[in-house]
Amino acid sequence: MTLSDKFGRPITDLRISITDRCNYRCVYCRTGNEGALYGDLPFADYLRMARVLVGLGITKIRITGGEPLLRAGVVDFVRELAQLQRPKTESRPTPDGRAEALPSRESGLDIAVTTNGHLLADMALPLKDAGLNRVTVSMDAVDPVRFARITRVANGYDKVLAGIRASRRAGLWPLKVNCVLMRGFNADQIIPFGVFAREEGVIVRFIEFMPLEEGRTWAPDTVITLDEIVKRMGEYRPLVEIPHGRSETARRYRFEDGIGEIGIIAPVSHPFCGHCSRIRITSDGKIRTCLFSVWDHDLHGKMQGGASDEELAEFIRAVVQKKEERHHIGEADFVPASRTMVHIGG
Repeated sequence: MTLSDKFGRPITDLRISITDRCNYRCVYCRTGNEGALYGDLPFADYLRMARVLVGLGITKIRITGGEPLLRAGVVDFVRELAQLQRPKTESRPTPDGRAEALPSRESGLDIAVTTNGHLLADMALPLKDAGLNRVTVSMDAVDPVRFARITRVANGYDKVLAGIRASRRAGLWPLKVNCVLMRGFNADQIIPFGVFAREEGVIVRFIEFMPLEEGRTWAPDTVITLDEIVKRMGEYRPLVEIPHGRSETARRYRFEDGIGEIGIIAPVSHPFCGHCSRIRITSDGKIRTCLFSVWDHDLHGKMQGGASDEELAEFIRAVVQKKEERHHIGEADFVPASRTMVHIGG
């Protein structure tokens, strides 16, 4: 039942974008253009895709966007996802002493959402009650003025902070706060985020700036690397690295006194492609085998053409075999992704 690529990497994590609309216009993501380029599908279509993929061995589903909480009906969608059951293989002895594999079912899908948090305060508890396990909030400054400058939204900071606190009360855990660092915009927020992690009881994760923005302005010197982040945070309090799973995107650290945790996602300076376990579905139903893919694979088109679930599964298996070995950021042969981040899904 395990889905794997030609490099032997198990594919267990699915990210589904349910819209490429967003109510923020973050400077590292958007040029300021309004609206969506690709649009949304009915939730029933995303649910069918998820069901087929869960049948192939997906154990984690992350709902992304754009801003996913803009979609009316997202709570009901989470509830339906939570009713899916992931596959488990059991065996029984046969009369000749061999083991016969038996398909069985078990619950336990890990369902998460990535959101900018603007609408989260009123939705955290309903999402938790519907079956959401975890939430990640994108937040690129802990200073309201700097936050407004980055997001180009005047009243966002207090709303996002309220959403983080509501998620913690609802029991959505681990609660992660993602910060994309850019030199010249928020490099001075590293230590304030360390304080924030300790005081708010959240896991702060810093993300190296990647070439996925609409304006195509990325340059190596805008990237604040893992090593620099660790050094700067160490000036505040010493860090101790925590062991992490092979397919985890973040390197994890706790403060030496045991209070507070940070993570660093470093695809530019410390790539982790060799253990990648993820595929993505865009809001218009295309499979992307890598964040930096230059191709889309039209799963929704197969559905519209009348494909059965078994035919969809075969299509998915074939696409996964095309998964790229790695990205080429910073190399001479690097080709930008065919879509920017907001139109892929985080």
